[in-house]
Amino acid sequence: MDVQLVGVIGSGTMGNGIAQTFAQRGFDVRLIDVSAPALEKAKATIAKSLGKFVEKGTLSAEDRDATLGRLAFFGSIDHLADADYVVEAIVEQREAKRALFGKLDALVRPEVVLATNTSSISITDIAAATQRPEQVLGMHFMNPVPLMQLVELIRGQSTSDASMALAESLCARLGKTGVPASDYPGFIANRILMPMINEAVFALMEGVGTAEAIDSVMKLGMNHPMGPLTLADFIGLDVCVAILDVMHQGLGDPKYRACPLLRRMVAAGHLGRKSGRGFYHYA
Repeated sequence: MDVQLVGVIGSGTMGNGIAQTFAQRGFDVRLIDVSAPALEKAKATIAKSLGKFVEKGTLSAEDRDATLGRLAFFGSIDHLADADYVVEAIVEQREAKRALFGKLDALVRPEVVLATNTSSISITDIAAATQRPEQVLGMHFMNPVPLMQLVELIRGQSTSDASMALAESLCARLGKTGVPASDYPGFIANRILMPMINEAVFALMEGVGTAEAIDSVMKLGMNHPMGPLTLADFIGLDVCVAILDVMHQGLGDPKYRACPLLRRMVAAGHLGRKSGRGFYHYA
């Protein structure tokens, strides 16, 4: 089907990045969030991001203005009844996603594909909350969305070839590479990434090295662009715990058990960049 109007639900870091990326590529976008302050913050974040592209000379002022003109912000999913494609980017919680997909299933046209940006939760489980499981898939964007090329495309048990092909074609229109993955906890990216981050936290807890030393080893020795603890702060320590819990529960292997230090930091509200404090302090 021809996709022009895209609905994005959730205006946090991932949601506003996804909305911006679609709008920059010529799609009309409706960004939905029940929180008015969150929507206002998303507007400012998108405007700032586009402004940086203009400053760097990679986007003209005219294209920036056109992108902003293709974005609309609403507080209810009722505004997505005529959407051609929907991407969900709300909190990483199974029941919240299932409840939302049940509502979307009753709202949007029968032929519309529903995508979730989940980074770990079963696509099959989310799809089971709808009457269109063949039109539900995972579209896991990477952060920051406007810059990162990869999109994991996760096929649920019932996801059709047509739905996967549509998602892949949208990735191409966005200038991104869609890489297929199967519906296992953590998929590809977090199945590999989260154990590394978790082990780095264990190394810190056990005094193997300081946060700076651990990150330096991975940057200078393994040529990673940023160390695992810096990356954890960037992702959000609460998100890391949530993903590890899904993997631990789904795979049953103790190697996915979240480090006690990581859980303690989350309990203390030290969530990384978004809270101003994690493994490092942020102004």
